[in-house]
Amino acid sequence: MNGKLVLLSGVVVIALLVAANSLFIIDQRQTAVMLKFGRVVTTDIQPGLHWKWPIINDVKIFDARILTSRTQTQRFLTIEKKGMIVDYFVKWRIFDVGKYYTATNGDEVSADQAIARPVNEGLRNEIGERTLQEVVSGQRDELMATLIERVSKEAKERLGVEIKDVRVKRIDLPEDVSESVFNRMKAEREQEAREHRSEGKELAEAIRADADRQAVVVQADAYKEAEQLRGDGDAKATQIYASAYSKDPEFYSFVRSLSAYKQTFKSRNDVLLVDPDSDFFRYLNSANGKK
Repeated sequence: MNGKLVLLSGVVVIALLVAANSLFIIDQRQTAVMLKFGRVVTTDIQPGLHWKWPIINDVKIFDARILTSRTQTQRFLTIEKKGMIVDYFVKWRIFDVGKYYTATNGDEVSADQAIARPVNEGLRNEIGERTLQEVVSGQRDELMATLIERVSKEAKERLGVEIKDVRVKRIDLPEDVSESVFNRMKAEREQEAREHRSEGKELAEAIRADADRQAVVVQADAYKEAEQLRGDGDAKATQIYASAYSKDPEFYSFVRSLSAYKQTFKSRNDVLLVDPDSDFFRYLNSANGKK
């Protein structure tokens, strides 16, 4: 009885060992290839529970998510022969796991190095066709889109990986280039400032001239209106005086004489030689103005 139990236990252990070496699990985040004596026989194994022959088959499991390849900073030349130091990274994922394993032996470091070569070459070509300003700001998005399209096609065919994105983290300029760029930017800003000042001065002169013109027009209109009012007032005053004096001409003559006396003798130093019997003194000689 004990012998049978030992035999049964041995069979169970052997079965468990065989199952442990025959069954494997692929989850949703992974992809795998199956090898037979080191040669790829099955690729793109779907997620789930799978079976293999122990010893004969071997399974290589890889990360199917998007991976990041960080590269060393590189120095590139623009079309102006100005150097720039570019720090960038690449986002990629396994597209054909069989081709990926064959090209890189499943080593992620080897894959990073293999991806870096075409990306560096592509960046060198794209930057070499553009100016420094276009690379830094003007055409960076267009440059990256063209680069990704070119490099991804080559990476799929040669490495079995898909380039999802290439992003520049930082662009540094050598000291001589930085000084040249700074001086050029300073000159451009100074020129722009001079243009703004010139435009402002021209606009100020136009505003000032228009204000002066409006002031002259307003003063002229005001003077015209004042003269019209003064003329209307004088005419009305003359009419009132004429109406009042026409009722008593003798009184009008008397008032005019008094006004003449006032204007003539307003200073003690005034000297006037007039015949005492003249009409000028008739109201001084007689209250009724008669001689």
